[in-house]
Amino acid sequence: MQVTKQYINSISYKIVGCAIEVHKQLGPGLLESVYETCFRDELISQGLKVERQIPVPIIYKGKDLGTNLVLDLVVNDLVIVEIKAVELMIPVYKAQLLSYLKFTGKPKGLLINFHCNNIKDHLVPLVTDVFAKLHEA
Repeated sequence: MQVTKQYINSISYKIVGCAIEVHKQLGPGLLESVYETCFRDELISQGLKVERQIPVPIIYKGKDLGTNLVLDLVVNDLVIVEIKAVELMIPVYKAQLLSYLKFTGKPKGLLINFHCNNIKDHLVPLVTDVFAKLHEA
């Protein structure tokens, strides 16, 4: 199967649907780890492949400087999902997701905050140059 923008966006759509379902069931105010566990289960129940708590090596000038980054979820080996359960989304969370995207080479990332009234209002999608170079369909 050829990976296209449309395919990645369809995965992202499913991911957001799963986040909405988890939020509908649990509501706001719980720990991030609770949302992550339930969200992972929901993603798997929808037929998606999910990897959790993935170490991300920092490669600088071709040299592996080790790992001090750990991303929350990777879905279908294409979309990184960073989960938050915070009252206020701050710019460092976006920088965190951008770092994961840069060092993994994945085409798309979603920053999802569960401590809110509406998931869609607090969703930050990010795409990379890898995504931009893909065919539309």
